[in-house]
Amino acid sequence: MNESPDEFMKSLMAAFRGEAEEHVQAISAGLLELERTSAPDQQAALVERIYREAHSLKGAARAVSQTDIEALCQALESGFAAWKRQEWQPLPVAFDTLQHAADLIQRLVETPGGVGPARVAQMVADIGQLRSASPRPPAADRPEVAEPALPATPGPDTIRVATRKLDGLILQAEEMLAVKLMVGQRAADLRELRLQFAEQIRHWAKAGEGVAESAALHQLRLLEGKLHVLSRLAEHDSHAVGRLVGDLLDGSKALLMLPCASFLNVLPKLVRDLCRDQAKEADFVVRGGGVEIDKRILEEVKDALIHLVRNCIDHGIEKPAERIRTGKPARATITVAVTQVDGNKVEIAVTDDGAGIDVENVKAAAIKYGVLSAAAAGELDEAAALSLMFLSGVSTTPVVTEISGRGLGLAIVREKADKLGGRVSVQTQSGKGSSFRLLLPLTLATFRGTLVQACGQTFVIPSTNIERVGRVLADKIKTVENSETLSLNGRAVSLVRLSSVLELPAPAPAAEEPLWLTFVVIAAGEKRIAFGVEAVLGVQEVLVKPLGQPLVRVRNIAGATVLGSGTATLILNVADLLQSAPKARPFVRSVPVRAPERKAVLVVEDSITSRMLLKNILESAGYRVRTAVDGLDALSILKTEPFDGVVSDVEMPRLNGFGLTEKLRADRKLSELPVVLVTALERPEDRERGVDAGANAYIVKSSFDQSNLLEVVRRLI
Repeated sequence: MNESPDEFMKSLMAAFRGEAEEHVQAISAGLLELERTSAPDQQAALVERIYREAHSLKGAARAVSQTDIEALCQALESGFAAWKRQEWQPLPVAFDTLQHAADLIQRLVETPGGVGPARVAQMVADIGQLRSASPRPPAADRPEVAEPALPATPGPDTIRVATRKLDGLILQAEEMLAVKLMVGQRAADLRELRLQFAEQIRHWAKAGEGVAESAALHQLRLLEGKLHVLSRLAEHDSHAVGRLVGDLLDGSKALLMLPCASFLNVLPKLVRDLCRDQAKEADFVVRGGGVEIDKRILEEVKDALIHLVRNCIDHGIEKPAERIRTGKPARATITVAVTQVDGNKVEIAVTDDGAGIDVENVKAAAIKYGVLSAAAAGELDEAAALSLMFLSGVSTTPVVTEISGRGLGLAIVREKADKLGGRVSVQTQSGKGSSFRLLLPLTLATFRGTLVQACGQTFVIPSTNIERVGRVLADKIKTVENSETLSLNGRAVSLVRLSSVLELPAPAPAAEEPLWLTFVVIAAGEKRIAFGVEAVLGVQEVLVKPLGQPLVRVRNIAGATVLGSGTATLILNVADLLQSAPKARPFVRSVPVRAPERKAVLVVEDSITSRMLLKNILESAGYRVRTAVDGLDALSILKTEPFDGVVSDVEMPRLNGFGLTEKLRADRKLSELPVVLVTALERPEDRERGVDAGANAYIVKSSFDQSNLLEVVRRLI
């Protein structure tokens, strides 16, 4: 069906916008390079390039009746044509006007008609006046310049394809990953079935030893052979499909992979403009611009990089006079370095050679905005203090400007990194500069995921955010400030149950509490939390499938995937999990009812009859009892075994009860041990001596009563 005129015009304008953006970026980048170049031959090449870009854009604008863009391009083309003829050479200030013209064209490309005709006419006039304000170079300095050639056309091996068409094609290719996983699962199922079948036949054959093989058993052996062949064929098919799908996915991903330089080209002009506004000077350097990353990741991280570069200029680099005073060159250097890491990750480092970050200022800002108390800030190490900069609302700039001061820039950087399954870190050195590092996946569609189980359900966590998987003895879990913690490498890590964070129904209490707890430690930046799970099932490559309407944004959920078994499984959102964990219900271990541990009592008595009587009374009441024959014997036992209390006679050889009590009270480890003196000494002065020695109770044997003794012991122990 033929397109209507309106539809045709829409598609034509869409094609024009894509082409125009490329031309504007090329013009802006050429102007930046031309401004820094003094060699005549290099200048001539750059002038030629900018002239061609303006000429091509003028023709494209004329085709879609964008007269404002056409007029601006005509003014630029005329100016650079005059430069080519050596009729003028712009002064340095002229580059500001030329860059403003490029910015105005970009605005018109994004919103046709969004700029009034008066503004366009003024810019055309400003460009024309540059030639009269700039000197004509001496004749001796005018190099020979060839006549301009027609703008180059794309080669025959290059085509322009709408990204929406490309995205749809790649998504279909990515769906094949599910086919690969399912074929592999079927092969594994057949292999397991074949092994079980063979084992069962061996069992039947062994049970029927000495008896001729029955026809049924013979038939089973034939079926075993066929099953073996099917299993081998399934294995072969699994390998073949896996290889083909892998090649298809790699080829499809390559279509979405773009060199980092393709989106870093907006940063040099940003650096130039911001430095001009703040009276600073800086060179912008890109390293590793050829490293290719998924286009979707580049689009997501573009804003974060702009924030980091703005941060370098506003907070990092000093003004020229200050740099010279401290022994630095007047011009600072801002570097963006892109490095591929571990084959499937990429690190983007934004570094400046400025003054560095004042950690104490960061702490002060966090205290000012109520993020933490002064006491808590004083306990932070440098890494933890620097991580405060990524919290929303924390800013070390006292004045809010267009560039900074709202405390949002670095929070956006952290948010973008978390969303992409990456992380951000910062390093700084006073007087030397700072470096912000983003660690991101190379591709967005597929990733390595760790499968965990909670409340009988399976979930996927991006492996890049899992710092550690392990098990811990249940009795090693400690309670600190009403929250459960683990000690990992000498550091306390909060522990929550994953099912609690996801608000799943609490599991039924186990008949017997397991001795070990399985956990995964999830980390993002400086934050890490241990999540208790029922099991860790393994790691596999998974394909991210976004949730459709109305579930576009569900807390703690990043998307879904289909496992090899054909089961749809949710992918967890790491950033949400770390935010939700502190609000989850406390981690509660279901401890089965056990008989209370018996309290231990040491009975000290030199009379064997009295010693056996006291021992029998206390053991009948449920206490674990050991005996000693006098005070010295008791001291020896108490230094090697723990007890909950002492019941002692007073009159004993070597060391009596008063002396024993005094020595216990003088011992730092045993000073709080309850002591009950049971004696025939009933004079008031004896009773007072016992109290002075430190006894907790004094019972006279003449009025001895079994219930009285037990009541005193229960109260004290």
